[in-house]
Amino acid sequence: MAKKTSKPPGAYREAKAKYPEVLDAYEAFGAALSKAGPLGEREQRLVKLGLAFGARMEGAAHSAVRKARDAGVTPDEIRHAALLAMNTMGFANGMAFLHWANDVLDAE
Repeated sequence: MAKKTSKPPGAYREAKAKYPEVLDAYEAFGAALSKAGPLGEREQRLVKLGLAFGARMEGAAHSAVRKARDAGVTPDEIRHAALLAMNTMGFANGMAFLHWANDVLDAE
């Protein structure tokens, strides 16, 4: 597992403080899913990024970008993932995904 450098958003931290058992269980579930197959962390993070983009979930995309960066995925690789969506999901969606990625990348 790569060293985590980003901090979860405030809403997540607040929920963890208020409902620690729930968030601990959620985190344990995520850890179990990560260990359930052969994909490495970088690959898992790119898959999660694609899923967030494909589901058009902006908050999940922001989180996926942060976690991908923590796993060593480069800004150019993340932006490429957004561009790849254009011929599957349409130009406008791809531009939205690129914008969502840049929300996080430009803040680094």
